Amino acid sequence: MPDYKEMYLKLFRASEEAVNILITAQQECEELYISSPEPELHVIPLSSEDKKSEDED
Repeated sequence: MPDYKEMYLKLFRASEEAVNILITAQQECEELYISSPEPELHVIPLSSEDKKSEDED
């Protein structure tokens, strides 16, 4: 007869390990995001043609 308790415990431990791996990976990615430098943003002006079409709307 299979040892259901042992099978359950083995599966539970593996599930717990998988969750911990995912949590650790998420925390590491969050830290990488927080510690990365802010991107430099540039405002690109609209061309005169684009401005005319907007004024007509």
